[in-house]
Amino acid sequence: MTDDKKNKNHQSDDQDMMKLVDNLNRKEDVNLNRRAFLKATFGTTVALGLATTPFGVLSVMRDGHNDGERVEIAEADELAVGESKNFVYPKEGDTAILVRTKDDKYVAYNNKCTHLQCPVFYEHKEDILLCPCHKGYFDVNNGHPVAGPPQRELPKILVEVQGGKVYAVGREYRHG
Repeated sequence: MTDDKKNKNHQSDDQDMMKLVDNLNRKEDVNLNRRAFLKATFGTTVALGLATTPFGVLSVMRDGHNDGERVEIAEADELAVGESKNFVYPKEGDTAILVRTKDDKYVAYNNKCTHLQCPVFYEHKEDILLCPCHKGYFDVNNGHPVAGPPQRELPKILVEVQGGKVYAVGREYRHG
């Protein structure tokens, strides 16, 4: 290799090193280091935690029950064993279904499938709640999904039988 070529290579190496040194001396890079990133992430996490705390406290205080007003659904002898009736609870537009099970118990649930909000019907032959849109099945005794796409149970409506009448007395939000 000639001396001319060696000098050219040496000069280009020097220029490359100068560019690297310039990159290290950037002032804006000092502001975007790992410590600053971690501080910002920690601060954001704390702020989000403090912002959502009131919602958690309210949820615990509510204890999963919504004590709505007492609404008469039906006469106790209006439904034979294995029959159902649609009703509205707690307000207009909130459809629900009351079922008198084969065990002669009254159960009620919101009438919207937890998959895509299609109406749920009682199939007395199979003693199951059915969502015909995507063939979702729910256990009539507890509202838990048995088959199909639904993954969450139906919200339960608390009922009382008193004086020959069936009343809706609240809703229970369950998870799991």
